[in-house]
Amino acid sequence: MRVDSDGPDETAYQQGGEAIQAPEGALVVRYAPRAPRAAVLTLHGGRANDVSATRPWHLAALRMRPIQRAVAAGLPQEDVLLAEVRYRQRGWNDGAAADDALRALAELRERYGPLPVVLVGHSMGGRAALRVAAHPAVRGVLALAPWLPASEPTVHLRGQRVVVVHGDADRITGADDSVSFVLRARTAGAHAGMVMLAGAEHAMLRRLAVWNRLCAEVVADLLREHPAEDGTLAEATAPGAPAFLRR
Repeated sequence: MRVDSDGPDETAYQQGGEAIQAPEGALVVRYAPRAPRAAVLTLHGGRANDVSATRPWHLAALRMRPIQRAVAAGLPQEDVLLAEVRYRQRGWNDGAAADDALRALAELRERYGPLPVVLVGHSMGGRAALRVAAHPAVRGVLALAPWLPASEPTVHLRGQRVVVVHGDADRITGADDSVSFVLRARTAGAHAGMVMLAGAEHAMLRRLAVWNRLCAEVVADLLREHPAEDGTLAEATAPGAPAFLRR
């Protein structure tokens, strides 16, 4: 599987080995099998408030490229569509990023039919992914170093599978906020768990191989209709699991 995630043209994607030009919208498809059975949708980070337009060469978008490649390489089959959300603006802007995620999910259904979706978001993108996790297409969420203020809601996560990965050396978003969120999500009825990476920071460069391995493993498991009985997802979300696993 080859993911078209490099280069300035973010509208090109692969379908059956041919480059296809996608229409302008919230959904940017990177790989489209002829008959997809599921989809992985990535959401990069941004800023709290910024109404300027997003661009594919912005650092927040580039940070997701290694994650996208790791997830693609870790998929057991090539019938999973890979795409990302194109935000209209760089900022969260009172939930505008989450609105864009919902637009992308709607476009995905319109173009490919009802597919189960795993959302993978970093920083602001993690917040957006978790905010829209109650969408009926979403099978699970992987949030990487997410931005989760104390007011971030969790009641809508009941029954949803959620994994948060955060570095304890993150100085941009708080790992303690992620711990609090996961505990509140569990109280709300979510199958939520967290992995704390020792020495890892917000940009996901330090301990990159561990970030990549965890993402590939967790996404592959979240795509299953019935998760495996062992592995990181099962361990982190098991009844009585600790607030977080250390890695």
